[in-house]
Amino acid sequence: MDDQIFSPSDFVAVLNQTLEFAYPRVAVQGELSNFRVSKNRWVYFDLKDEMASVKCFGTVYQLPGPLEDGMMMKIVGQPRLHPQFGFSITVQNMTPVGEGSIKKAANLLEAQLSKEGVFDPERKRPIPYPPTRIGLIASSESAAYSDFIKIINTRWGGIEILLKDVQVQGERAVTDVVAAIQYFNAHAEDVDVLVVTRGGGSLDDLAAFSSEQVTRAIAASRIPTLVAIGHERDVSLAERAADQRASTPSNAAELLVPDKQDALAWLKEVKQNLFRMTRVQHDAAAQDVSVAREDLQAAVQKVLSSAVSDLRAKKNLLDAYNPELAVRRGYALVRHRGRIIKSVDGLKSEDKISISLKDGIIDATINQVEEAENKERK
Repeated sequence: MDDQIFSPSDFVAVLNQTLEFAYPRVAVQGELSNFRVSKNRWVYFDLKDEMASVKCFGTVYQLPGPLEDGMMMKIVGQPRLHPQFGFSITVQNMTPVGEGSIKKAANLLEAQLSKEGVFDPERKRPIPYPPTRIGLIASSESAAYSDFIKIINTRWGGIEILLKDVQVQGERAVTDVVAAIQYFNAHAEDVDVLVVTRGGGSLDDLAAFSSEQVTRAIAASRIPTLVAIGHERDVSLAERAADQRASTPSNAAELLVPDKQDALAWLKEVKQNLFRMTRVQHDAAAQDVSVAREDLQAAVQKVLSSAVSDLRAKKNLLDAYNPELAVRRGYALVRHRGRIIKSVDGLKSEDKISISLKDGIIDATINQVEEAENKERK
């Protein structure tokens, strides 16, 4: 049987069809070698072991962060034979593997982000306390989710929690978490705080939360963020970039809401203090009213006494000018035509006059009018 002869183009096309059918997606793990970035967009590197080397191609958007040769990497991608550049794997996802490589990748990214100021305390915003609506990014099947919900409902309750169910480890974790953060930020008015949480695990399990994509998404969030990843000893880069970090998922709930028992005790104490203050103010007001009443009574008495004294003085003055009293003391009132006579002016003989005494009136007729030699007054 004769061998089938292909043109180079046909061979490339047929081989790619075979690869797409047999190996549409492969995962390869090896040591990073010849790593380089071209035009701030394209990424080229090899994955090697002691016996072989595989060329890989991707974009900077697949990078988990800064990388260096010698790190152990796991890539997921599509094997392809390029017409000009030969065989390579087009990368769809890549992550450091092995504790040493994960730590090294995290350290490189941490240094870069620190230089950019992503972790600066000045960037931190206050978390609403307590919030009314929480955007929660977690795995609905995780103990972290259950612990968070249990503690927050036990401590306070009545808070609306909107869950975005995501993968928190593995290949989909980074894209899931970033998409959830972006979703909540697109509806920023719906929640007061964004909580990202998962339980503990190995460095490999927690790697997504020290990736550049997740860390930058947390830092760029318009909604205040609270991140609780792993146990108290685990500190991911996402936690450092968040507005607030919690040591555990349960601690995140404790930081967000008060304990209603403590709040009730505080309200009871406030009520008692208000009662005491009201009582003190009431007693003080009653004392002030009593003093004011006594002062008012004294003032009224003083005004009344002054009025009585003034009235008595005026009465005495009126009495002093009362002609009736003068008559009682032995004087007489002389009237001519009903008017009291003060002077002889205008009087003449034969005028009729009346003389009022204390015990009666005498009618008389003037015989003669004589004027005094010295008339000082009329």
